[in-house]
Amino acid sequence: MFQFNYDAGASMGMVWIVWIGVFLALFLLNEVARKWKWAGFSMFVVLPTILTILWLTVLKDTAYMDWFHLAKVYSSTAGCIGFWCICHVHGKNKKTGKEWRLADKKWALCFPPLILAINIVEAVARDFEVGSTYWGTLTRIAEHNQVQNLIGGSWNYMNGIAGILNIITITGWLGICVSKSTKKNSGKDMLWPDMLWFWILAYDVWNFAYTYNCLPDHAWYCGFALLLAPTVCAFTVGKGAWLQHRAQTLALWCMFAQTFPAFIDEGKFAVQSVNNPTILFIVSFLALVINIAVFIYMIYKVLKTKRNPYTSELYTDLKKYQDIKEIAM
Repeated sequence: MFQFNYDAGASMGMVWIVWIGVFLALFLLNEVARKWKWAGFSMFVVLPTILTILWLTVLKDTAYMDWFHLAKVYSSTAGCIGFWCICHVHGKNKKTGKEWRLADKKWALCFPPLILAINIVEAVARDFEVGSTYWGTLTRIAEHNQVQNLIGGSWNYMNGIAGILNIITITGWLGICVSKSTKKNSGKDMLWPDMLWFWILAYDVWNFAYTYNCLPDHAWYCGFALLLAPTVCAFTVGKGAWLQHRAQTLALWCMFAQTFPAFIDEGKFAVQSVNNPTILFIVSFLALVINIAVFIYMIYKVLKTKRNPYTSELYTDLKKYQDIKEIAM
């Protein structure tokens, strides 16, 4: 599935150590951002502002400048800022003296599913683009300060359909809420009780297939370590807040990749795909099957509960849902 750059002096052990370092850095930086309000603001407002200036000036000849990388870094950062506001923005009505929170406004709760859907659509569009442009032929492209080896095929279309199903199965967004502050966790998380493990699994497999299809020589880090970090956090110390963890780790990785592209493109720590059509087909087929399964389960729950999955929460009878709801404000 992957090949290490032995010609540049790589060793399997050293590359794995670096991978673990990337995973831990993403996990720990996400922990800092979620526990301290000022840290989140610094990472997702101040830092990208400074980096944008650098990318457009002194780093313009090395930073990625293709539409997808730029869309991804700014859409993920926008998600982080929006989620930060949902967690922390509150005030008092001057006329009534009543306290209000942004998290209680239904219009504000439209933002998380919208930004999530936009991010998935960006990847789906790229999968279809790669499938149609590079069908059947391994092509080395060098443009916009990046180099990739791409081969298009049926896998791109299967995974594109899987991504569309992943959007359709986003449910219960009106149930988004904020976690309580506790001794163990003094910060605030944006919880999504209806976004449970089976949807997260479907997303992770789909997104890994996307990176393997369209960013094959980056998938070792951005498709493996980057996907695992928020998922591990969501199932351990940050339960119920997977989307927040995903947005924050994605934004941090995109900013790093934009600033230091040579880390994943050159040298002994760069890891390439083997570009094997059979493996590409299997990974995307698996993503499609899992997303079809989640879609079927959603339809089953809709028919059983008679609930609209987009205007109400669908999985309220499941224990995992109830466990997340218990830690909400």
